[in-house]
This record gives sequence, C-alpha cells and structure tokens, in this order.
Amino acid sequence: MAEEGLSSLKLDQLCARLGVTKGSFYWHFADMEGYRHALVEAWAQFRDEDRDEIEGLREVEPRERLALMMALLARPRLWKLERAMREWARSDKTVAAAVLSADRRMVRAVQQAFCDYGFDADEAEMRANTAFAAGLGLLHMSGSALKGLFGSALKRQTAAPERNWFLEFLLRE
Repeated sequence: MAEEGLSSLKLDQLCARLGVTKGSFYWHFADMEGYRHALVEAWAQFRDEDRDEIEGLREVEPRERLALMMALLARPRLWKLERAMREWARSDKTVAAAVLSADRRMVRAVQQAFCDYGFDADEAEMRANTAFAAGLGLLHMSGSALKGLFGSALKRQTAAPERNWFLEFLLRE
C-alpha cells in the first residue's frame, strides 16, 4: 500500500504482489474487510511505537525534547505508508478514526513540550498545531517540490539545520 496506494487493496493485485493464491489469502483473512482491519491495526502499532518513543522524552528539557520530536518525526521510515493511510482515511471512517487518534496523541505531546518551555496553554496549542501542520505538509510534498524547497538538505538524512531553524522560529515570542 505504501508503494501503490489504495489500488493495492484489491484482492487480485494483493495476491499477485505477495505471490500467494486467493485460497492462501482466505486462510489468513475471512475477507478483504478483515485484511483491511489487520492493516489498520499494523499501522496503528507502528504509529504507537513512534508515539511511545516521543512520550518517553517527557523528562528531557523542553527545547531539546522538541528538537528530538522533530527529528523522530522527520524519519522517512514510514512516510510512504503514512501518506497512503492518510489518503485512505479520506474515504474510510475507521481509518480516519485511527489517524485522528494518532494525530491527537502526537499534538498533545508536542503541546505539552511547548507548555513546559513556558508558553501558556493557548500559545502551546497554536504552536503544536503549526508544527504538526508543517510536518503534514512536508509529508505530502512530492520529491521535486521538497528538493526545490530544501535543496541539498534532503541529501542529508537529518536536515538538522533546517529543523533547528524551524524550531527556533516556533519558540520565538
């Protein structure tokens, strides 16, 4: 799904890609709905691992915590799958609920870091939502648009200077 999007959720295409028969598929799943449910659960587990890692930073000083959160979220590990799940969420209420739940958990963690830095709750919420929206925007930009925006920074895995600049921007009063 990460490579081909929603079109990969058709039984014939899925079986061909995995090199399995329809009978083998039905041995593991009652129907496509069962497969889709398992896919959402697997994605949620990946997201929960990321969210747990971020929530585990609670004891880190707020500015450093925000920098670490940004670095963790900028990892391209699951970007294609994340984009595909968000696209799927536009047409499936169950997937939309899973995405919304993961998003809320993330925004709460980022908002708490801004509160711990010294911003009041309203300011922290606005800054957390801004950071999150910027991250979603980057997630959905195509490779050529990203290259035009960030140039050679994309050649480096971390693009730390750009993230640091953005963090400093968000921390301004």
